Amino acid sequence: MPPVTTWGTFAAAEPELAAFVAERLRAAPSYLATVRATGAPRVHPVTPIFTADGLYLFMEPTSPKGADLRERGWFALHNGVPDNAGTGGEASVSGTGHPVDDAAVRATVVAAASYDPADRYVLVELRPTEVRVNGYGDVTLPERRRWRADRDPAATVTPAVAHLPEAGEGQERGEAQEDDADGGQGGPTREMEGR
Repeated sequence: MPPVTTWGTFAAAEPELAAFVAERLRAAPSYLATVRATGAPRVHPVTPIFTADGLYLFMEPTSPKGADLRERGWFALHNGVPDNAGTGGEASVSGTGHPVDDAAVRATVVAAASYDPADRYVLVELRPTEVRVNGYGDVTLPERRRWRADRDPAATVTPAVAHLPEAGEGQERGEAQEDDADGGQGGPTREMEGR
């Protein structure tokens, strides 16, 4: 598994890039891609939550994306764009998802959320391995447009392993454009929150 880091560590190292990405991902909707057991992708509208220390999502305990993250870990998160011109730019984060059971962290994330997360929601931290941005002339991009944890070893952390509820625990079960190696990459409605 490639090195991962926390959003907070990444943001401290690359504040301009982190601010650009966070602004775009906070504008609803954002889309989370996970990997099904078959290897096929699954895409979900989500409401990412940023704190000084991390990037988080709340979800139903039986959410398919939770199972994907629990069993395979990998995700890609991309902002929605308002039109075919890509107005405002694109931002994406790739990495691994990690369940959070710490009550103090949960309270911090609840306070930072743009909605009122239900007590039953599971909290997952998204830890980046890569962050990328792209624009199409209407937005000023950060000087650095791509960051990878494996190229910033001082920022890496060892992923923690925790437990996301299995299907049946709780309620019933209900990619970014690529570019060259050195260049840039070429909250949903209330009903979507917590899914």
